[in-house]
Amino acid sequence: MREPGTGVGYQLVFCVWLLVHGLVEGGCGDREAHKCCPGRNNDCSDFSLRKTPCYCDTYCEKTRDCCEDYHSACQISAVDCVVGPWGPWSECNALCGTGSKDRTRQVTVPPRNGGTPCPDLKQRRGCLGENSACDTAKEVAKILPDSFKRDFKDPWRRPHMLTREKLPSYCIYFRLTQVSAACRLHFWSRPLARERRVCVECQGNAVGSKKRCQGDGLQGARTFWTAASIAGCQGSWVQESLQEKCVCPQLSFIFI
Repeated sequence: MREPGTGVGYQLVFCVWLLVHGLVEGGCGDREAHKCCPGRNNDCSDFSLRKTPCYCDTYCEKTRDCCEDYHSACQISAVDCVVGPWGPWSECNALCGTGSKDRTRQVTVPPRNGGTPCPDLKQRRGCLGENSACDTAKEVAKILPDSFKRDFKDPWRRPHMLTREKLPSYCIYFRLTQVSAACRLHFWSRPLARERRVCVECQGNAVGSKKRCQGDGLQGARTFWTAASIAGCQGSWVQESLQEKCVCPQLSFIFI
């Protein structure tokens, strides 16, 4: 049974009139305009040989209330949807870990006159990001407040002693995605709050053998951090941007 539509009242009144006057049969072929309708349309109707409401829309095949001449009047000129082949799968949207990839196809012939509607034009499936830099994303960053910055000369260093090359600092901006409750217990770690954007500076003296700070992460990837001097203060963040030869503003953080 169909749910009542806008034309149901009119149809019931007309049906009673037909029963009284014995009007001849109707059907899809007798409709003056728009004999057949795509989809579901309760106004796309007429009356059957039994003088009961019947329909001339595509949906009538599902509800089994088509007019007797529906197939001859509506489906002779019906054009089914035709789609092209599937395109290639996109790259995995996750650099590391679980993600998804998509593929699409295009409509080459759209459906007309009650023809078969188009199938799905987009597919999605799971994937695992296996970027060559994924090992970097597994590192845990250790951070301290920028008040721990040090830039002084060693008075005991002899002129003939080799000095280590000092690399310029770089800045990474992270969006915090998870912060443990222990971070609220200390003054310097209170700014570490979920969804807050923070700047963490990699100073030259903290750079390792790979000429970068451990745990600096990958852009767009979720990585992990811990506060070096506060037990239990840890969480995760997502790298949003990296700036070379940069110094973070005051009240920021540094890698160690």
